Amino acid sequence: MLKGQDVFLRPITEEDTDSIYKCFQNEEIMYMTGTINIFTKDQIREALNRFSEDSTRHDFAICLVENSQIIGDLAIMEIDLDNKKAMFRIALHSIENCSKGYGAEAVQLAQKFTFEELKLNRLELQVYSHNIRGIKSYEKVGFKKEGVLRQSLYMNNKYSNEIIMSILRDEYMEILNNK
Repeated sequence: MLKGQDVFLRPITEEDTDSIYKCFQNEEIMYMTGTINIFTKDQIREALNRFSEDSTRHDFAICLVENSQIIGDLAIMEIDLDNKKAMFRIALHSIENCSKGYGAEAVQLAQKFTFEELKLNRLELQVYSHNIRGIKSYEKVGFKKEGVLRQSLYMNNKYSNEIIMSILRDEYMEILNNK
């Protein structure tokens, strides 16, 4: 378990299926994450079981410290030990939990795990240009924009760019040293 001030990360389990399913019922969350497919509870359970057996990823539930309620999930995936890098994704399951700092704190805990536990050098993510809240949150915790895949998503009758962002171990350590 990775614990912060307001949230903690724990391994995700099948019991988290209902919360993840709820996330897929929210049009705004679906749009922010660029998720087109809607998944059934059985598909979510199957995916969680598949993820738990995949050595190239770590999936976590994001929970509130005050009551242990799950409010989101994140994954460090496509772990490449040879090149010391991984991909990252996060989703809060309810709009009500956005803009409270929970996501940023969860990302910081994921960074700690990536750079201090896994000893990787690079953590990368993709975010869509219409997800301004997400971009600002990632920048706040040290991610830097690296590139743009122009008009890579067509959703809600318009195109969005896909922005590539990353943070390197040295940048993470510099942030820690300046706290």
